[in-house]
Amino acid sequence: MKKILVILCLSLLAGYLIFSVFYFKEKPKEGVCSGFQVEVKNSSGDEQFIETEDVLKFIKEKGLDPTGKQLKEVNTNAIEEAILANQLIKKANVFVTNDNAIKVALEERKPLLRVISSYGENYYIDNEGAKMPLSRRFTAYLPIATGTIKEEFAKADLYKFALFLHNDKFWNAQIEQIVVLPNQDIKLIPRVGDHQIILGNLQGYEERLNKLLTFYENGLNETGWNKYSVINLKFDKQVVCTKR
Repeated sequence: MKKILVILCLSLLAGYLIFSVFYFKEKPKEGVCSGFQVEVKNSSGDEQFIETEDVLKFIKEKGLDPTGKQLKEVNTNAIEEAILANQLIKKANVFVTNDNAIKVALEERKPLLRVISSYGENYYIDNEGAKMPLSRRFTAYLPIATGTIKEEFAKADLYKFALFLHNDKFWNAQIEQIVVLPNQDIKLIPRVGDHQIILGNLQGYEERLNKLLTFYENGLNETGWNKYSVINLKFDKQVVCTKR
């Protein structure tokens, strides 16, 4: 009998919780919206692509400013959709605060590589491989890819290569520029050392960069980093250098 009562109580409690979730979720909040707030969650100081003032202004221009409106009349989904039209923004969560304000918590997209192509395009590739526009507020300090770069190549091959560089402590610090030649061979411009690196195509680049790292450690550290003008990695199991 006791076991049956326990099961019955648990069933009633579960039913009440399910009812509460759906009831209170659908029930509109009462009161007047006391204000509209915007927060960029992943920003750090000046490293912020989005101006909160611009978001506030944009929402007002769209006629979606909730300030002074009845909370039950505020369309938070419409506000969220309008904000997400900005391609610098990855996520937007719109909700009502305890003091009856409407707040937007934004998450910016994270750029991985800047592309300046010979076709006149200038944009970022983000950390998920998508094209991302520049920001008039802040320029990210990233490797720059220049040359004959089509968008499809940037979003696939170059993205994977840039992600590899980013995740490697040494190469992330060393590679400043990626030059894409017309045949899609890659030339690298390092931050340390007055030389160019001919990588070749992007097949097997990890092995070739490991070969270069060994040469850096066992060769250039002995002879000096400015002895060669070109270091060519295209040849199998060889590092071919051109003296200055």
